[in-house]
Amino acid sequence: MAASPQPARYRPETTILDLGDAFYDSVEPARFPETRLRFRNQRAAASVGLDHLTDAEWLAHFGRFEPLSGTLQTPLALRYHGHQFRQYNPEIGDGRGFLYAQLRDDRDRLMDLGTKGSGQTPYSRFGDGRLTLKGGVREVLATEMLEALGVETSRSFSLIETGEALDRGDEPSPTRSSVLVRLSHGHVRIGTFQRLAYERDAENMARLVDYVLRHFYNEPGGGDAAARLLEHVVRGTARLAASYMAAGFVHGVLNSDNINVTAESFDYGPWRFAPTWDPAFTAAYFDHAGLYAFGRQPEAIHWDAAQLAISLRLLAEAEPLIAALDGFGDHYQRAVSDAILWRLGVRPRDPATDRALVQTIEKALRSGKTPIDRFFFDAFGGAVPDTPAYQAFAEAREALADYTPRATRDHSYWHGAEPCSMLIDEVEAIWARIADADDWTAFEAKVAAIREMGAALI
Repeated sequence: MAASPQPARYRPETTILDLGDAFYDSVEPARFPETRLRFRNQRAAASVGLDHLTDAEWLAHFGRFEPLSGTLQTPLALRYHGHQFRQYNPEIGDGRGFLYAQLRDDRDRLMDLGTKGSGQTPYSRFGDGRLTLKGGVREVLATEMLEALGVETSRSFSLIETGEALDRGDEPSPTRSSVLVRLSHGHVRIGTFQRLAYERDAENMARLVDYVLRHFYNEPGGGDAAARLLEHVVRGTARLAASYMAAGFVHGVLNSDNINVTAESFDYGPWRFAPTWDPAFTAAYFDHAGLYAFGRQPEAIHWDAAQLAISLRLLAEAEPLIAALDGFGDHYQRAVSDAILWRLGVRPRDPATDRALVQTIEKALRSGKTPIDRFFFDAFGGAVPDTPAYQAFAEAREALADYTPRATRDHSYWHGAEPCSMLIDEVEAIWARIADADDWTAFEAKVAAIREMGAALI
């Protein structure tokens, strides 16, 4: 019999300090009127050896930001620039969050605990540094759903209501406030490199390249380090774009400061899940040109990777960087096939056959207007129902017959009548119960349902 998994040990780190204070500013967390625990991700806490904390200790560390032992003793607001809707902005940085702690997880990865809504920093500009409770609830729901659907994402670690009334111009105000803590595989953004390129700081650029390769990719620096880093980021971000498509997810704000060089998805604002395979579907009401529409996300992420390549010209010749960047399309085609076949619960065959099948499925989803979640629910295991609702899928049904299932439909999730979805109407309904009656039952039930789906997809 296989040994039972052992709880992760708490292993604190302070590796960010190796970079030096040119990369961050020490800041003080906000002092909140109250701290009410609303979400505690015990599963994530177990992965980093913090599941033993009492609720009182949890509130002390993640609501009042008393330092964890052995890691950062002062929060750090990280410095970066970035393109925001293709306009370069050198005035940004961690404006309502900071790096609170670093530690190792049960996969021996270097992880960050970062915040959102923890108060003002030198980069807040005219913002209050706070997060609405609705924004925190939405991020928990997004990250739980994406994790279940196989997307490499930051994890919502903690959500604490903070007792302040916030004014927001784009939603009913005053509204309730919160502070969120994320568990992420690093917080180094493409925009972190862009800032150094903007300042022509080759010395710190080289230091950052070596830091990322050593701590996130287990490779030495030096030599062709810049090109090797870009290859990792191109491969990873292609996989990220593919996973968004298979999940039917629209991030909404794929600015270069929102792309992590570990290619882990994070920073959720106006996200949505697309009801149907509509390439023009957008998440942000202010994305008037559809720059970050569902079908344009691979293009947008590729463009962001190109900004990293441009920044790395401070250290490397153009030819190896161009070669690395040109690999994005091939990496994406393989990754999107793998992601869609994984969600269908079948094993890949060969790249050409898999790609042909995926193109057939995408065409059928577009033409038939079949809900994305409904299709993947009904066809899991590789058998598309032979019903009038799936008339557009005749070619896909025939092609899938040659694929081997990687999982059965024995899990109780597959015996239900409806797939687990996360469309905007349900998100709003969950929030309305919290806002109107402080009723968290629908939120808690949804998190449980998402995790049940995730277990069925494994």
